[in-house]
Amino acid sequence: MSAVDAPRWRRLEPDARREQILECAVRLFGERPYAAVSTTDIAGAAGVARGLLNHYFGTKRDLYLEVVRKLVTITEVPGADVTVRGSLRTRVERSVDWFLDTVSVHAKTFVAVTGAEGVGADPQIERILAEADDAAARHVLELVGLPADVEGHRAVIRAYGGLVKAAIREWIRDDALDRGEVRLLLARVLETIVKDVLPGTE
Repeated sequence: MSAVDAPRWRRLEPDARREQILECAVRLFGERPYAAVSTTDIAGAAGVARGLLNHYFGTKRDLYLEVVRKLVTITEVPGADVTVRGSLRTRVERSVDWFLDTVSVHAKTFVAVTGAEGVGADPQIERILAEADDAAARHVLELVGLPADVEGHRAVIRAYGGLVKAAIREWIRDDALDRGEVRLLLARVLETIVKDVLPGTE
Protein backbone atom coordinates (compact mmCIF):
# COMPACT_ATOMS: atom_id res chain seq x y z
CA MET A 1 0.00 0.00 0.00
CA SER A 2 1.39 3.36 -1.00
CA ALA A 3 1.41 6.44 1.19
CA VAL A 4 -1.39 7.82 -0.95
CA ASP A 5 -3.55 4.70 -0.51
CA ALA A 6 -2.88 4.24 3.21
CA PRO A 7 -5.83 5.06 5.49
CA ARG A 8 -5.61 8.34 7.32
CA TRP A 9 -6.17 8.01 11.04
CA ARG A 10 -8.33 10.90 12.17
CA ARG A 11 -10.96 11.50 14.78
CA LEU A 12 -14.56 11.44 13.59
CA GLU A 13 -17.89 11.73 15.34
CA PRO A 14 -19.46 8.30 15.99
CA ASP A 15 -22.07 8.57 13.22
CA ALA A 16 -19.47 9.71 10.71
CA ARG A 17 -17.08 6.94 11.74
CA ARG A 18 -19.81 4.33 11.45
CA GLU A 19 -20.73 5.57 7.98
CA GLN A 20 -17.07 5.54 6.94
CA ILE A 21 -16.71 1.90 8.02
CA LEU A 22 -19.93 1.02 6.22
CA GLU A 23 -18.75 2.70 3.00
CA CYS A 24 -15.49 0.74 3.13
CA ALA A 25 -17.44 -2.48 3.62
CA VAL A 26 -19.69 -1.65 0.66
CA ARG A 27 -16.63 -1.18 -1.53
CA LEU A 28 -14.84 -4.34 -0.40
CA PHE A 29 -17.90 -6.58 -0.71
CA GLY A 30 -18.26 -5.32 -4.27
CA GLU A 31 -14.64 -6.11 -5.11
CA ARG A 32 -14.43 -9.58 -3.54
CA PRO A 33 -16.81 -12.40 -2.55
CA TYR A 34 -18.19 -12.38 0.97
CA ALA A 35 -15.90 -15.21 2.12
CA ALA A 36 -12.81 -13.37 0.83
CA VAL A 37 -13.44 -10.22 2.87
CA SER A 38 -12.41 -10.22 6.54
CA THR A 39 -13.21 -7.77 9.29
CA THR A 40 -9.48 -7.08 9.41
CA ASP A 41 -9.62 -6.05 5.74
CA ILE A 42 -12.53 -3.71 6.38
CA ALA A 43 -10.97 -2.21 9.50
CA GLY A 44 -7.72 -1.62 7.63
CA ALA A 45 -9.50 0.05 4.73
CA ALA A 46 -11.40 2.29 7.15
CA GLY A 47 -8.27 3.08 9.16
CA VAL A 48 -9.72 1.83 12.44
CA ALA A 49 -8.99 -0.95 14.90
CA ARG A 50 -10.99 -4.12 14.36
CA GLY A 51 -12.44 -3.73 17.84
CA LEU A 52 -14.08 -0.46 16.77
CA LEU A 53 -15.66 -2.19 13.79
CA ASN A 54 -17.03 -4.84 16.15
CA HIS A 55 -18.27 -2.11 18.47
CA TYR A 56 -20.33 -0.46 15.73
CA PHE A 57 -21.53 -3.52 13.81
CA GLY A 58 -20.86 -6.70 15.78
CA THR A 59 -19.94 -9.63 13.55
CA LYS A 60 -18.97 -9.66 9.90
CA ARG A 61 -22.41 -11.04 9.05
CA ASP A 62 -24.08 -8.21 10.96
CA LEU A 63 -22.04 -5.71 8.98
CA TYR A 64 -22.93 -7.46 5.74
CA LEU A 65 -26.62 -7.20 6.62
CA GLU A 66 -26.13 -3.44 7.00
CA VAL A 67 -24.44 -3.33 3.59
CA VAL A 68 -27.40 -5.15 2.04
CA ARG A 69 -29.88 -2.79 3.69
CA LYS A 70 -27.95 0.26 2.56
CA LEU A 71 -27.84 -0.82 -1.07
CA VAL A 72 -31.35 -2.15 -1.58
CA THR A 73 -33.46 0.10 0.65
CA ILE A 74 -34.96 3.12 -1.07
CA THR A 75 -35.68 5.74 1.54
CA GLU A 76 -36.93 8.51 -0.73
CA VAL A 77 -37.32 9.45 -4.36
CA PRO A 78 -35.84 12.92 -4.94
CA GLY A 79 -38.06 15.14 -7.04
CA ALA A 80 -40.89 12.61 -7.18
CA ASP A 81 -43.42 15.41 -7.63
CA VAL A 82 -41.63 16.45 -10.82
CA THR A 83 -41.03 12.91 -12.02
CA VAL A 84 -44.73 12.03 -12.16
CA ARG A 85 -45.49 14.84 -14.61
CA GLY A 86 -45.51 14.43 -18.36
CA SER A 87 -46.42 11.55 -20.65
CA LEU A 88 -46.25 7.94 -19.51
CA ARG A 89 -43.09 7.38 -21.53
CA THR A 90 -41.45 10.44 -19.97
CA ARG A 91 -42.40 9.30 -16.45
CA VAL A 92 -41.15 5.78 -17.10
CA GLU A 93 -37.84 6.97 -18.55
CA ARG A 94 -37.28 9.35 -15.63
CA SER A 95 -37.93 6.59 -13.10
CA VAL A 96 -35.55 4.20 -14.91
CA ASP A 97 -32.87 6.91 -15.14
CA TRP A 98 -33.25 7.64 -11.44
CA PHE A 99 -32.89 3.96 -10.58
CA LEU A 100 -29.84 3.44 -12.79
CA ASP A 101 -28.21 6.55 -11.35
CA THR A 102 -28.84 5.23 -7.83
CA VAL A 103 -27.52 1.73 -8.55
CA SER A 104 -24.44 2.91 -10.43
CA VAL A 105 -22.97 4.51 -7.29
CA HIS A 106 -22.19 1.04 -5.86
CA ALA A 107 -23.07 -1.10 -8.87
CA LYS A 108 -20.74 -4.04 -8.25
CA THR A 109 -21.85 -4.44 -4.67
CA PHE A 110 -25.52 -4.12 -5.68
CA VAL A 111 -25.02 -7.03 -8.07
CA ALA A 112 -23.25 -9.04 -5.36
CA VAL A 113 -25.86 -8.57 -2.62
CA THR A 114 -28.86 -9.19 -4.91
CA GLY A 115 -27.39 -12.30 -6.55
CA ALA A 116 -25.57 -15.49 -5.76
CA GLU A 117 -22.33 -13.70 -4.84
CA GLY A 118 -23.54 -12.97 -1.31
CA VAL A 119 -23.80 -15.35 1.63
CA GLY A 120 -26.29 -17.71 0.02
CA ALA A 121 -29.73 -18.69 1.31
CA ASP A 122 -29.81 -16.59 4.45
CA PRO A 123 -33.39 -16.04 5.71
CA GLN A 124 -32.58 -12.63 7.16
CA ILE A 125 -31.04 -11.40 3.91
CA GLU A 126 -33.95 -12.85 1.95
CA ARG A 127 -36.33 -10.90 4.20
CA ILE A 128 -34.39 -7.66 3.67
CA LEU A 129 -34.43 -8.20 -0.10
CA ALA A 130 -38.15 -9.02 -0.13
CA GLU A 131 -39.00 -5.90 1.87
CA ALA A 132 -36.81 -3.82 -0.43
CA ASP A 133 -38.45 -5.31 -3.52
CA ASP A 134 -41.88 -4.39 -2.21
CA ALA A 135 -40.76 -0.86 -1.30
CA ALA A 136 -39.22 -0.43 -4.75
CA ALA A 137 -42.46 -1.64 -6.35
CA ARG A 138 -44.38 0.99 -4.40
CA HIS A 139 -42.00 3.71 -5.58
CA VAL A 140 -42.25 2.62 -9.21
CA LEU A 141 -46.05 2.63 -9.07
CA GLU A 142 -46.05 6.10 -7.52
CA LEU A 143 -43.64 7.40 -10.15
CA VAL A 144 -45.76 6.16 -13.04
CA GLY A 145 -48.98 7.41 -11.48
CA LEU A 146 -50.60 4.19 -10.22
CA PRO A 147 -51.86 3.42 -6.70
CA ALA A 148 -49.18 1.66 -4.68
CA ASP A 149 -51.55 0.01 -2.22
CA VAL A 150 -52.89 -2.59 -4.69
CA GLU A 151 -51.15 -5.89 -3.98
CA GLY A 152 -51.72 -7.19 -7.51
CA HIS A 153 -49.99 -4.13 -8.96
CA ARG A 154 -47.03 -4.53 -6.60
CA ALA A 155 -46.76 -8.23 -7.47
CA VAL A 156 -46.44 -7.42 -11.16
CA ILE A 157 -43.79 -4.78 -10.49
CA ARG A 158 -41.91 -7.11 -8.14
CA ALA A 159 -41.81 -9.61 -11.01
CA TYR A 160 -40.48 -6.85 -13.27
CA GLY A 161 -37.83 -6.29 -10.58
CA GLY A 162 -36.38 -9.70 -11.42
CA LEU A 163 -35.75 -8.49 -14.95
CA VAL A 164 -34.24 -5.29 -13.58
CA LYS A 165 -31.70 -7.20 -11.47
CA ALA A 166 -30.83 -9.53 -14.35
CA ALA A 167 -30.31 -6.57 -16.69
CA ILE A 168 -28.08 -4.84 -14.14
CA ARG A 169 -25.94 -8.01 -13.92
CA GLU A 170 -25.64 -8.14 -17.71
CA TRP A 171 -24.43 -4.54 -17.64
CA ILE A 172 -22.21 -4.41 -14.56
CA ARG A 173 -20.88 -7.93 -14.08
CA ASP A 174 -20.93 -9.47 -17.56
CA ASP A 175 -20.44 -6.36 -19.72
CA ALA A 176 -22.91 -7.85 -22.22
CA LEU A 177 -25.12 -4.75 -22.29
CA ASP A 178 -24.25 -1.10 -21.91
CA ARG A 179 -26.23 1.39 -19.85
CA GLY A 180 -28.12 2.71 -22.86
CA GLU A 181 -29.28 -0.77 -23.81
CA VAL A 182 -30.33 -1.52 -20.23
CA ARG A 183 -32.19 1.77 -20.05
CA LEU A 184 -34.06 1.06 -23.28
CA LEU A 185 -34.96 -2.48 -22.21
CA LEU A 186 -36.20 -1.51 -18.76
CA ALA A 187 -38.08 1.57 -19.92
CA ARG A 188 -39.90 -0.13 -22.79
CA VAL A 189 -40.83 -3.19 -20.75
CA LEU A 190 -42.10 -1.04 -17.88
CA GLU A 191 -44.08 1.14 -20.27
CA THR A 192 -45.69 -1.96 -21.78
CA ILE A 193 -46.51 -3.36 -18.33
CA VAL A 194 -48.14 -0.12 -17.25
CA LYS A 195 -50.12 0.29 -20.49
CA ASP A 196 -51.14 -3.29 -21.19
CA VAL A 197 -51.02 -5.19 -17.88
CA LEU A 198 -51.86 -2.71 -15.13
CA PRO A 199 -55.11 -0.76 -15.48
CA GLY A 200 -55.64 2.81 -14.45
CA THR A 201 -52.85 4.79 -16.14
CA GLU A 202 -53.26 7.14 -19.06
